[in-house]
Order: sequence, then C-alpha cells, then structure tokens
Amino acid sequence: MDNAGNILNQAQVRAAQNHLPYAGALTPEETYQAMQQDGSVMLVDVRSRAELELVGRVPGVTHIEWAFYPGMVANPDFAAQLQAQVDKNSTVVFMCRTGGRSHNAALLAQQLGYSKAYNMLEGFEGEANEHKQRTLINGWKHAGLPWTN
Repeated sequence: MDNAGNILNQAQVRAAQNHLPYAGALTPEETYQAMQQDGSVMLVDVRSRAELELVGRVPGVTHIEWAFYPGMVANPDFAAQLQAQVDKNSTVVFMCRTGGRSHNAALLAQQLGYSKAYNMLEGFEGEANEHKQRTLINGWKHAGLPWTN
C-alpha cells in the first residue's frame, strides 16, 4: 500500500466484511505504515502497566489502561481518560496484547463519537502457539516493528 489513505480504506473494507461496528481493522504492519505516512494517526495502547513493564512497549504512543493488573479489573475511567487525551476527530488505532481489549476500546470509542476508531488486529504479542508462547506467529513484535523494554 502506498499511502495512509489506502491503508485506512482497506481497514474499512475489512471492518465491513467482518461486520465490525467501528471504522476499521488494521494489521500491525498497516498500523505502523499509516502512522509513518500520516502523523495524525494515533496509536493508543490499552494494555496494563504490568504488560508494558514486563513485555515491552511501542515508543511514543498514548497509553490508557483498559483494565488493571492484577485481576484485570476494568478501568472505570477509561472513557473519561480517552476523551481527555484523544480528540474525537483523530484517527485512533487501539492496540492490546492480542486484539481483544483493543476491539472493545474501539467499540467504546465509536459509541463515544470517535468516527475514526480502529482496532489493531493481532496486538502487540500476537496469538499463542501450541506451547502458549506468543510473538512467534504474529503481532507487532513478530513483525519486527519498533518497540522497547
């Protein structure tokens, strides 16, 4: 894909094909390309602080916890924090470990009036293999995209 607009259009097609209620669904590679080509595309990491500290993080992105470790207790202030940190007119892509919490965050964002809310499929770590190991099949880290401890 040659530009952010084409990438986002493909993500919108993917969302329509999968009957997703938000703007679109991107792969990690597409997310990174869109961010590189359009500086207004925001990535919001919704993983817990423990995940960031133990597994790694994408430098320079916004972080709003969807749930707190331990126990993965829902963050009751997620909506307010999102609205305080991200403009509703922004193109915002949500990322978590594997794509589940980020799906929920994109859904909530859409309900809050974010018309350009996207989910990043595969997440930071990707799906687990038969030995329950992550980062070996797909995800941000598997794709070799920038991250740090």
